[in-house]
Amino acid sequence: MRTGVCYFPEHWPSEEWEGDIAAMADAGLEYVRMAEFSWGVLEPERGEFDFGWLDEAIELVGDHGMEAVLCTPTATPPKWLVDERPSIRQEEPDGTVRQHGSRRHYCFNSTAYREETARIVERVTERYADSPHVAGWQTDNEFGCHRTVRCYCDDCAEAFRTWLADRYGDVDRLNEAWGNAFWSQQYGSFEEVDPPGPTPAEHHPSRLLAYARFASDSVVEYNRLQADLIREADPNWFVTHNFMGRFPTLNAYDVSADLDRVAWDSYPTGFVQDRYDGEASPDQLRAGDPDQVGMDHDLYRSALDRPFWVMEQQPGDVNWPPHCPQPGEGAMRLWAHHAAAHGADAVLYFRWRRCLEGQEQYHAGLRKADGSPDRGYADAARASEEFAALDSADHVDAPVAVVFDYDSLWALDAQPHAPEFDYWALQEAFYGAVRGRGVQVDVVPPSADLSGYAAVVAPALHLVTEDLADRLTDYVAGGGEVLFGPRTGVKDAENKLRPTSQPGPLTDLVGAAVDQHESLPRRLETAVRRADGPTDDGSDADDGAAPSASFRTWAEWLDPDAAEVRYTYEVDGPADGRPAVVANAVGDGRVTYCGVWPDPDLADALASALLDRAGIRYADRLPDGVRVGYRGGHTWVTNFTGDRLRLPGIDPDSLAVDDADRDAVDAAGDGGDDSRADTAVVGSYGVVVIEGDRVDGLRVAQP
Repeated sequence: MRTGVCYFPEHWPSEEWEGDIAAMADAGLEYVRMAEFSWGVLEPERGEFDFGWLDEAIELVGDHGMEAVLCTPTATPPKWLVDERPSIRQEEPDGTVRQHGSRRHYCFNSTAYREETARIVERVTERYADSPHVAGWQTDNEFGCHRTVRCYCDDCAEAFRTWLADRYGDVDRLNEAWGNAFWSQQYGSFEEVDPPGPTPAEHHPSRLLAYARFASDSVVEYNRLQADLIREADPNWFVTHNFMGRFPTLNAYDVSADLDRVAWDSYPTGFVQDRYDGEASPDQLRAGDPDQVGMDHDLYRSALDRPFWVMEQQPGDVNWPPHCPQPGEGAMRLWAHHAAAHGADAVLYFRWRRCLEGQEQYHAGLRKADGSPDRGYADAARASEEFAALDSADHVDAPVAVVFDYDSLWALDAQPHAPEFDYWALQEAFYGAVRGRGVQVDVVPPSADLSGYAAVVAPALHLVTEDLADRLTDYVAGGGEVLFGPRTGVKDAENKLRPTSQPGPLTDLVGAAVDQHESLPRRLETAVRRADGPTDDGSDADDGAAPSASFRTWAEWLDPDAAEVRYTYEVDGPADGRPAVVANAVGDGRVTYCGVWPDPDLADALASALLDRAGIRYADRLPDGVRVGYRGGHTWVTNFTGDRLRLPGIDPDSLAVDDADRDAVDAAGDGGDDSRADTAVVGSYGVVVIEGDRVDGLRVAQP
């Protein structure tokens, strides 16, 4: 596990570079990422290249015992290129052309831009093919940032038609697959199909899904172009890309297939403001939400089933969310360890120094604009020292898979059927329940091989094919445990309702069908009550849960056949008394279908029952904001709250990493249980790492 930083030497006088890079090495940083937005500096006019500044910076990095990670500069085409080849620019659905003046204004399907991309990538990779200081390359930067995955220009229209012809072969098959008889939307040829532009009413949902798939595939092709060129220059380099958190329009699994390792950019206090389902709490504004960040960690680790990188870690306050609260004391260290607990092999902070110019002047760095240390510098240095003291960690071996489906996400975004319905938030409701018991999770696509997992959670498999249903049935019959969430099995692969009841091809596996559904505003009271009596496997029907629990947003009334009723509705309305959650034994395994969006208590009850049946070890239910992870002989306890916490039964001498240096005064403050030899302390916004696997039965207590 290593740390690093992102550096822009072109923003600073060259006489300051050595001092900057020496300070990076002094902090224990090992990687320096550079050149991601530098096209205009590398090639100030066509064919006139200036590599001298980057040559010097790379040499300085190597001289100080670090390695450079270089980036292809294609996220920011320079003005001279835009003027020469204006067709490279993206267009909005209404035809508005995106102008030069920021970044990411190019079209992925532009033939002209692909030519220019190949030219610049070939030139920069050839330049450094023999450098001993370059470890690898990042393609471009944050594909799709600023809503740029989907373009609607003439190049995209032509590419979309070709994509449709390759997929369907015949336009009549397209009309049938989409159901274009509705509102007279039939096409006579593929040439008649346009990208979805402005319309008086909503677009056909099958057309929207097709365009979402096409646009994502366009990014996959563009990334592959760059990855192939990098490998041609030097096959020893690794190739990566820095994805974004909770990003909806790009299938990261597909892009990752052409990478050697996956990276992503983590900004916890920004994410809880612009990507969070609800109002962020004070603790979340200071440290973020561990499950929101954690699910991204696990998704990107699972994309290639190998350790991942955080290519940009928040270093302090940032410029782009609505507000910029200063992170809690120690949070920048906490985030690095949280990533390591989820399987990160490297965490690079963005950026080294606060910039004096441009759009990111209000984005902190590890150093202030004058070069002096900022708040994040000490945290980064401490994390580097602690990582060095830990033995190299193994890959995360997760016993539970959470299924994440981009196609279902795109389909539900097109028809959410409730303004509060958010696919990511529903996924996190189930994911957080498993992580709230200290269990490691892989976040995998529906195509993943599930045979190695003891349990599978599928919160919203909205689109289900017969093949997927067969694979899930085989998994359960062979002894697997599955927990489904609501809106499962509703539609086919083309985003059309089936002529059979939900959950469609999963009905026999679930042992029940959906009779009715409803979406509910928050002002209506919603609750379910556990069913009485034993289940068909002899266990208590309540699964240790409270007698009743609430739910939100979505409710399905279930009609059980073979399934046992676990929860019924307790509401003022027509659903009262109807089944809401059922369970069905199939072969040696078992399926639970939850027809509601569960609150944390219900989600925990369902998750803990699943873990019990699957024989998976887990911790006592963790407090909100506290998470536990096991990796490579160590157990991490990460505290995203402002409270100081105790770990009863954990000897402080068993800690490989502790909070003693920062919280010694605080830990001694009450002189109570913290003085006991068998009680370790986790400081506010802190982290401890325990020697060995201590997840089973681990308890976290307030002071």
